[in-house]
Amino acid sequence: MNRHKRTPSPPRHIAMVSVHASPLAALGDPGAGGQNVYVAGLAGRLARRGHRVTVYTRRADPGLPPHVRTADGYLVVHVPAGPATYVPRDELLGHMPAFGEFLTRSWSLETPDAAHAHFWMSGMAALAGARQHGVPVVQSYHALGTVARRHQGDEEIGPHERLAVERAIGREAAHVVATCTDEVAELREMGVPRRRISVVPCGVDTDRFTPMPGTRRPQGAPQRLLAVGRLVRRKGFDRAIHALADVPDAELLIAGGPEASLLFADPEAERLRKTAEECGVSERVKLLGAISREEMPHLMSGADLVLSLPQYEPFGIVAIEAMACGKPVLVTAVGGHLDTVVSGVTGALVPTSAGHDLADTIRKLLDDPRRLERLGASGRERVLDRYTWDRVTDGVSRVYNRLSRAPSPVGSPR
Repeated sequence: MNRHKRTPSPPRHIAMVSVHASPLAALGDPGAGGQNVYVAGLAGRLARRGHRVTVYTRRADPGLPPHVRTADGYLVVHVPAGPATYVPRDELLGHMPAFGEFLTRSWSLETPDAAHAHFWMSGMAALAGARQHGVPVVQSYHALGTVARRHQGDEEIGPHERLAVERAIGREAAHVVATCTDEVAELREMGVPRRRISVVPCGVDTDRFTPMPGTRRPQGAPQRLLAVGRLVRRKGFDRAIHALADVPDAELLIAGGPEASLLFADPEAERLRKTAEECGVSERVKLLGAISREEMPHLMSGADLVLSLPQYEPFGIVAIEAMACGKPVLVTAVGGHLDTVVSGVTGALVPTSAGHDLADTIRKLLDDPRRLERLGASGRERVLDRYTWDRVTDGVSRVYNRLSRAPSPVGSPR
């Protein structure tokens, strides 16, 4: 559905660098998440508009071919940097020199018009490959170490070099794409000039994520709350479980983590099960494990209310996917949620503080089915107006178009 005029741009050769997040990965694979979806969505839309797009990602399996041409028309190159096996994201830093050298060699044969790096380590590799050839680099951090440290100390920021390297990348990159307005302030604090920052949100496939027929549950069935995301503590699933104790006649489904048969071995899944037992709601909490992209719209369409309660969230793709399915959302007022969700119009924003009566907010929403329906319909309209992949691709294309006019910053990550 095209609700706006597309920004035209001449065909370009765009190199995307996504070291750990392959666009070919399936959700549920180790390390797969929103960045994989973003890279695949943007690369596919750019290719369909006539651009040549090459995505460089690390070869993490010996059976992978050197190159894969996708159905959308973009090329995926599996870069030999480090062992040809899965390596946790935070252990990849030592392999970035090899990744950068591969890009330098590849781009000496054919130099792209621009490189777009996704995540900070990808920025290191892209800038290393680009310097010799004068390729302008666009940086998308997707998550900033400064924000992670503020909320979790050093628990999730990864290598200690991360914060210094992120700042250095911001100085050298031709432009930085932030996914929400909240990120702009962080980038300014890091020393990135405002003129080199553009806000372009993440997108959602509104043909796939759409209200699904046949998902209405039988009369008298419990009202359904749904929470989706990686099974990590910061996602706030335990907060939803605690609230459920004061929301009678409702069930909570939690989708994410490994496949269902492996949940017994997942530490966070075990912690959530124990929390449900302590709260007396274990019979009303169901851990589903990994849910495929194909199944997710059906799951979301069958919920009465979708919850996203992280302590922090760089963007929050779950909220706009649920809104695209015509479902109201209840989210914490952090990160991208502050842009995507309009409280009282598409759902509700709640503070992260434990003192907030989350259960009361949930009960008030569930007690008014007509209001839930209005919120869901408004959410779908907001997504169609602001968060389609065409909108996102227009915004990123405008960044690419201005690169030739922008002065190149100096400095290099060390």
